[in-house]
Amino acid sequence: MSTAATPEDLARLFVERANARDAEGLSQLYAPDAVLAYPPGASTVGRKAIQAVYERMLENVPLPFPVEEPLPTVRYGDLALTSTRDSDNTGGRVQVAQLQADGTWLRIIDRPEIPKA
Repeated sequence: MSTAATPEDLARLFVERANARDAEGLSQLYAPDAVLAYPPGASTVGRKAIQAVYERMLENVPLPFPVEEPLPTVRYGDLALTSTRDSDNTGGRVQVAQLQADGTWLRIIDRPEIPKA
């Protein structure tokens, strides 16, 4: 299974795995103790819980997911803030990724929907 060599790879890998309906593969893009702000208004903590959320989501969403326009990545040491412009009018997406000891990147915080004001 492909890994993220850069923080920007995470968005592409997410779309590939979501379109393959691979909830386990999606969960592998997250650190073991990551926080996902989904479903809206809730927080899901930990890779296993994130996998369960994605299993339910993938049963109910129309596919394919489009590749969204990335915004510039902001880096600070081993942390990176990534974001994309939304294609579904949910207000955009923002993630914090962390460089791992093996040189790959994983998401540690993910807010896939930002409510519009």
